[in-house]
Amino acid sequence: METDWDPQETAEWLESLEAVRREAGPDRAEFLLRRLATSSRYVNTVATDDEPDYPGDLELEERVAAYDRWNAAAMITRGSKLGLGGHLSTYASAAWLYEVGFNHFFHGEHDQVYFQGHASPGIYARAFLEGRLSEEQLDLFRREPEGGLPSYPHPRAMPGFWQFPTVSMGLGPLNAVYQARFNRYLLNRGIKDTSASHVWAFLGDGEMDEPEATAALTLAAREGLDNLTFVINCNLQRLDGPVRGNTRIVQELEGVFRGAGWNVVKALWGRDWDPLLQNDELVARLSETPDGQFQTFAASQGDYIREKLFHGIEVPHSDEELRRIVGGSRAGHEPRKVYAAYRRALDHRGGPTVILVQTVKGWTLGAGVEARNANHQMKKLSQDEFRDLRDRLGLPISDAALDGDLPPYAHPGPGSPEARYVAERRAALGGPVPSRKVSHHPLAAPDARPFDKLAKGSAQPVATTMAFVRLVKDLMREPETGRRWVPIVPDEARTFGMESLFPSAKIYSPLGQRYESVDRDLLLAYTESTEGQILLEGITEAGSMASFTAAASSYATHGEPMIPFYIFYSMFGWQRTGDQMWALADQLGRGFLVGATAGRTTMTGEGLQHADGHSQLIASTNPACMAYDPAFAYEVGVIVRDGLRRMYGEAGENVFYYLTVYNEPKPQPAMPEGAEEGIVKGMYRFSEGGGQAQLLASGTAIHWALAAQELLREEYGIGVDVWSVTSWSELRRDAMTATGVPYVQEALAGARGPVIAVSDWMRAVPDQIAPWVRQPWTSLGTDGFGLSGTRESVREHFGVDPRSIADAVLKAVQEESGA
Repeated sequence: METDWDPQETAEWLESLEAVRREAGPDRAEFLLRRLATSSRYVNTVATDDEPDYPGDLELEERVAAYDRWNAAAMITRGSKLGLGGHLSTYASAAWLYEVGFNHFFHGEHDQVYFQGHASPGIYARAFLEGRLSEEQLDLFRREPEGGLPSYPHPRAMPGFWQFPTVSMGLGPLNAVYQARFNRYLLNRGIKDTSASHVWAFLGDGEMDEPEATAALTLAAREGLDNLTFVINCNLQRLDGPVRGNTRIVQELEGVFRGAGWNVVKALWGRDWDPLLQNDELVARLSETPDGQFQTFAASQGDYIREKLFHGIEVPHSDEELRRIVGGSRAGHEPRKVYAAYRRALDHRGGPTVILVQTVKGWTLGAGVEARNANHQMKKLSQDEFRDLRDRLGLPISDAALDGDLPPYAHPGPGSPEARYVAERRAALGGPVPSRKVSHHPLAAPDARPFDKLAKGSAQPVATTMAFVRLVKDLMREPETGRRWVPIVPDEARTFGMESLFPSAKIYSPLGQRYESVDRDLLLAYTESTEGQILLEGITEAGSMASFTAAASSYATHGEPMIPFYIFYSMFGWQRTGDQMWALADQLGRGFLVGATAGRTTMTGEGLQHADGHSQLIASTNPACMAYDPAFAYEVGVIVRDGLRRMYGEAGENVFYYLTVYNEPKPQPAMPEGAEEGIVKGMYRFSEGGGQAQLLASGTAIHWALAAQELLREEYGIGVDVWSVTSWSELRRDAMTATGVPYVQEALAGARGPVIAVSDWMRAVPDQIAPWVRQPWTSLGTDGFGLSGTRESVREHFGVDPRSIADAVLKAVQEESGA
């Protein structure tokens, strides 16, 4: 409200607040203002009289919804006969939230919809009615080895259907925020017009307890993301009982979202409540009734409700009518109220909207399921319960069809009014939802010069972290593909030497730069711009991963391939946000994750929580991740070049890369002739020294191995070869799938003596290839917790310093010779 239409009233309120401030202090005044700003009456935001006209055929839509409810329950029950299970109650409570969206809001060409994972049976049921799925496919729900449907939204399992994996609760809302922000990023940078796109995230009230679910709320408000709507299904129940047994989740969420700057729309009560809510005393009671008690009301008889909720209030309803109203009259079960809430959200400008919708968990499934604590664990209905459901939904299903052990699927027929209606609605809204469309557009290969620079080496000490940053800086200048790079950093750009990108690429901000930077006179000044290329996320690895995911899947979401690289302290990658990296793989994302300051011993003085000796092991567990631990700058170049070819070339492979790079400056050698194949496959001989033993080393450990090679030659006259292992996990994968000789055996063929493997990782990382090495095997590593200290002292502690490596070689050579 920009115009003060009652200045006198305003003056009176200000005078009252000033009196509070004088008498009780500023804290009390602030408390009152915050209470006023973050809460409102426990009623619908859009009153019944203010609801817009409903644009659809409600009678037809109710029949469509009835079919979808039936088929979702039938699919789960049929699967349960095989012990497969499924979730009946989530979709039952939220059906109209989706049906109204499918019929009137979800645009197939440009919207992104994050479906609540446990509601997937209802989404399959709708696709069945639309003719996108067959009865045979529904019958293979949760039977993926037989080519069936995955349990939840999994794009990798159904790459033409699902867009976003959402069932790892908390990741859906987080990713939705950053997807909406990335849509604006593409728009502001002139890469794609996304002004019409809208992001919808359907969430459960219990899911909002996940820290990721609310982690980015202020970002969405700060950046004015009015292209984003959260729809939170407040059925007041989580998996084991009430979401808030002793308080009220709707008011709590309203306060959280209002306080974060969101527009809040409440759709709580059905039309039958309208006369009752004229009584202010009842509204006050509802706003003070704990959710656990209200859940009890929803499952109770009318006399109990009259005594406990309406005592002292005259109500013109019988006990049976009270049971029906209190037990089930919710805004989320009435399409007119859902439509009014959605319309209000889309009409809002300037910021994101959350719609808090009240429903009953298990709605329409019968008294044995509705509002019961155990309904999340209910995996099937009996045939008698299906008869009751049929009657409740008014479906033309005969008693004879329910005489068997399994309920039938129900479809009105491809030429029926229901089927024609849903087809017409989806055609008007731009096609099916959910749907994942990929039209692969290979990117031009970059010029060879940036890679050639790294291949020449450098006498000047350079850390591989800096080598990577310099490479990408050059690649961002490419005329065709440079603008498609998306640098993502969690507030450590200067740590990684990326401040040189600030003046040229600039930091993205939808607000531009409204201030004069304190370092504006410096060459590398901090520079923000609406067209900025760098996503400098602040101290949020989770937010950075969500940005990476949006950019990494842009080739499918928007038909615009982007090349994200997210650079971070390696310790705070796979360990902290590993769940998001699995979701990234599920979403078929492409790009470069860069674990900088990697290894257990390179972070001098940082200690236990900053010392990463295991991220390479964790990364090796993800089938979509190509994990590399390059030792030299030229190896970084070869790996990045090959990654660009695989992910963005003709093949368009659905993989992503994890590179660990180091902050220890070292002279960089020139690339040996013919090393490229070995770098990509995982290993090659870097330094021949006599071949009495074979030293295999990755990452920064190559320098300790080379020092040990020299020590052994000078002090003991023993000559060893040093191999650079760029990827232990790729060597293992090749060995596990090879039909002939594995590459690791091929590379070591003819190599004499024992093999000693060393890295800045725990021994389990190099031990991945031990079963395929025919020579005697020894591994050295940094098992245990990290320590604060100098690099030299910590490496000596772990037994990976040059002297310890040399001792291990001597022991292995002696054991092989029998001395």
